Amino acid sequence: MKISARVANQQGKHNVVLNTDGIEKQIAVSTGGDGFGSSLNGGELLFLALATCYCNDLYREARKRGIEIVRVRVEANGEFNAEGAGASNITYNASVHAKAAQKTILELMNHTDKVAEIQNTLRNSTQVTLANCEAREVGLVSAASGGTADTL
Repeated sequence: MKISARVANQQGKHNVVLNTDGIEKQIAVSTGGDGFGSSLNGGELLFLALATCYCNDLYREARKRGIEIVRVRVEANGEFNAEGAGASNITYNASVHAKAAQKTILELMNHTDKVAEIQNTLRNSTQVTLANCEAREVGLVSAASGGTADTL
């Protein structure tokens, strides 16, 4: 499965596009309070990814075991204590109501924790690389040409 996320932002406009194996989905995210950036921060989205992954994986793993889940609630928490510092104290809590014995549900939950991809990505400290940077001057006078730089 190949996944990408793209954000395009300028004053008053914020566009988020997700792509999984060539299938694009747009999600609505408003701009930040000053009209720039996103109203959400990366930490919130990281914890949303943890909660979403575990929720979805519970249903996937339950289907494999023939367990009918009625309701799932997942809450992920953590801290960012300084600019540039990674998250710490990441935990998540889950509640599952299913048509199965309590022991069976707990076994499902513990197994799902072991196979949840986002959780395992963080646990394995996967390398993240800034692969390409593009910088374009906008509205600056170029000393060499006497004209203006490329505008967006």
